[in-house]
Amino acid sequence: MIKNLFSRTFVILAIGFTATFAQAQLRVETTGVGATQIPVAIAGFADETIAPQQITAIIKADLARSGYFKIIDTGNTMSETTSVNYGEWKSRGADALVVGSVQRLADGRYDIRYRLMDTVKASNLSGFGQVAAPDRLRVAGHKIADDIYEKLLGVRGAFSTRVAYVTKAGNEYRLEVADADGEGTQVALRSNEPIISPSWSPDGTKVAYVSFEAKKPVVYVQDLTSRQRTVVANHRGNNSAPSWSPDGSRLALALSRSGYTQVYVVNADGSGLRQLTNSNGIETEPQFSADGQYIYFTSDRSGGPQVYRMSANGGEAQRVTFNGSYNISPRVAQDGKTLAYISRRDGRFQLYALDLTNGQELRLSDSTKDESPSFSPNGKYIMYATGRGSLAVVSVDGRVRHRLTTQAGDIREPTWGPFMK
Repeated sequence: MIKNLFSRTFVILAIGFTATFAQAQLRVETTGVGATQIPVAIAGFADETIAPQQITAIIKADLARSGYFKIIDTGNTMSETTSVNYGEWKSRGADALVVGSVQRLADGRYDIRYRLMDTVKASNLSGFGQVAAPDRLRVAGHKIADDIYEKLLGVRGAFSTRVAYVTKAGNEYRLEVADADGEGTQVALRSNEPIISPSWSPDGTKVAYVSFEAKKPVVYVQDLTSRQRTVVANHRGNNSAPSWSPDGSRLALALSRSGYTQVYVVNADGSGLRQLTNSNGIETEPQFSADGQYIYFTSDRSGGPQVYRMSANGGEAQRVTFNGSYNISPRVAQDGKTLAYISRRDGRFQLYALDLTNGQELRLSDSTKDESPSFSPNGKYIMYATGRGSLAVVSVDGRVRHRLTTQAGDIREPTWGPFMK
């Protein structure tokens, strides 16, 4: 059974794409809302029409997509220096008010300033200024949305982070990187051979992945700025499933160099290979915990694929999943409290979350072909592939859902990047 699993994970995913491809831009559809929605009035920023991107449109889309905010359109523009009648905004149902301005500088960049106010407490909550080139205006808007999210919810926003995924059309595979809202797509790698298992480095500057361009699975690390690539694992047999240690110094891998697929660790430059598991089964899909103390992985040592945990130095492993006979693709939230994985039940491959503190399990999807879960860096959302040509995002409580679709081709293997410094 588990061999069929790995065929599905490492071969069918990569080779089975058949749709045609054009330049893909993800379209986001949001359903559901959080347990509590905070009403936020967002005024048009003064003079923002001079910029090629409307900053407030980006902020509104980010906050609305989160599911935790009710956006109130003020119908006018207000700069950060405008005098505010807090009582008036409170009477209009707004708990918070966002204002700002955009000014074009002599060098062509834009000076963007914003202010966030608490209308209930009649106080200033936050605000800052930033200078952005025309091609960085979306990032500037995302950073403001991140700040609003954090100030009003107490959790760091992840709108300015990026995601990576693989698209396929015809004979071309593309490793693409985009903003978390699907905009700003860039191609990191094109190949006529399958690309699978992308994994972000903790600093967000590199992506590890498996490429079949050598007519076998080989693990590469690619610098996203210079595009320079390093072969990290090209041993006999399959080299697969790379994932980074939290400090970026090592990668966990699944290699079949000794026969059965086992879990290894290797330095980020490919040196210092060390085997961590040694069984007669298949041990794969290793993932470091956020504190670097543990590695979660999938193993069939109990007769069917289940999630296990062991020390990052190897040794005895403890079984983590017990519900259902088929649980794969473990991912652990940054706080170490939630495990996301794909479980097959009644013939459906669906996304589940397990509370590691109390053992309670929650099914997060209604679809049937879910794959490749990945937590947002703030741990509040999980992105995954679901069916052809579609990615989905769900909040860890299951209340808010997004679907990211493209009409241009198949899109798989999503991985959510880290916070950028």
